[in-house]
Amino acid sequence: MVRANGKTFDYHVPLAIIGAGAAGLVAALAAHEQGEDVLVLERDPLPRGSTALSAGLIPAAATRWQRAAGIADTPEQFAGDILRKAHQEPDALIVDHVTRLAGPTLEWLADRHGLNFSVIEDFSYPGHSARRMHGLASRSGEELIDALRAAVEGSDIPVICDAHVTTLFADDADHVLGLAFTRPDGAVEEVGCDRLILACNGYGGNRSLVSAHIPSLAEATYFGHAGNQGDALLWGEALGASTRHLNGHQGHGSVAHPAGILISWATITEGGFQVNMDGERFSDEAKGYSEQAADVLKQPEGLAWSIFDVRIAAIARQFEDFRRAEAMGVVVTADDLSQLAARMNVPEDALRQIEEQVAACKRGEASDPFGRNFAGSPQLSAPFCAVRVTGALFHTQGGLVVDTAARVLRPDGTPLPNLHAAGGAACGVSGNAASGYLSGNGLLTAVTLGWSAGAGSSAHAVRCPSILGKS
Repeated sequence: MVRANGKTFDYHVPLAIIGAGAAGLVAALAAHEQGEDVLVLERDPLPRGSTALSAGLIPAAATRWQRAAGIADTPEQFAGDILRKAHQEPDALIVDHVTRLAGPTLEWLADRHGLNFSVIEDFSYPGHSARRMHGLASRSGEELIDALRAAVEGSDIPVICDAHVTTLFADDADHVLGLAFTRPDGAVEEVGCDRLILACNGYGGNRSLVSAHIPSLAEATYFGHAGNQGDALLWGEALGASTRHLNGHQGHGSVAHPAGILISWATITEGGFQVNMDGERFSDEAKGYSEQAADVLKQPEGLAWSIFDVRIAAIARQFEDFRRAEAMGVVVTADDLSQLAARMNVPEDALRQIEEQVAACKRGEASDPFGRNFAGSPQLSAPFCAVRVTGALFHTQGGLVVDTAARVLRPDGTPLPNLHAAGGAACGVSGNAASGYLSGNGLLTAVTLGWSAGAGSSAHAVRCPSILGKS
């Protein structure tokens, strides 16, 4: 960040957005709808980012898709789930804001921009008291980011790709004047702006920042976007912004190894379990996939096996990633436990003993030594399935402190003059630990704070349902 009072630029735009993931593209659509001229800058050849690597699922309460499925839910119930999972650490005002805004935002994206969401009805995610995960048909982040990009293109919003923003310019009053970005051929362009939105995610790809703030995953596989180098965090700090919950992150304890494919957590929540390479269980798998990452990494070789059956595989098959894993031969299948143990290369006696213990817990005849509640979980039955997995860091959840208009705040609570942040650039709603991450929190804050940042030039827009297509 460079102080440059009175600096001139090659050209000027009212609103510049750094990053064309879900947060940046939703921000661009919201600002465009308010009549603001927008320029989006993306460092990659095509907008992908962390969104494309996700399952593309966005939690939202009281949506029309839930009502059609007979699912009772409210924003208040959703907010309670977030705060409970995150040990009451997040800012309650932000939690209230994003949980109220999520449903209207998804319906706006559907009505105005043709994103055909549906709600997952056949399994629940840990910590959610209602089935509220919404996604597009393939249940993939790639489809979500492609649909958002198409919406931006259809709105004639300019997106410059292969544009790596390297520098922000600000005056002595912390007012952002503009930025500089580099083209692949080394050419540098300088753009002035009236407003700037940082939507360039967190710092998961920056090993030194991860080591400083999340030492437990310093050596973990990083499953996020390599471009997440912490630029937004560093620029914000240079401008005097407040930061919070920098240890907060989303891990995942179910990334197929060595294929590197995300395996749906339905493999666990629907009654599956994990064992290490010695065939032994080692934790309460159902507590959440985020905190399970560190538990898996503590095992020999940093590996584990997720064990489930063909019934669960049929549920997981709605996810494109799982179908791809099956096509690659990542999912091991077997007619009985003896064959499964042989294909996993784990001791048959150990695996059989664990399966019998889990079955007894499901029947209510035993208590799980790790404290997992198996009540209501169906018994596994042959044919059996297994996937070898590792733990991974997906994205960081701490970041720049923002208000409900996604304005970046100083430590005294006052906003910086013209700087907004959304998605991984902003402090999320997961608190300061992996265990605080409720499934979908990342895309939840990407789309809601993205919309809030984009609509930020109209103060009333944040609370006005009509802006989101409501009557």
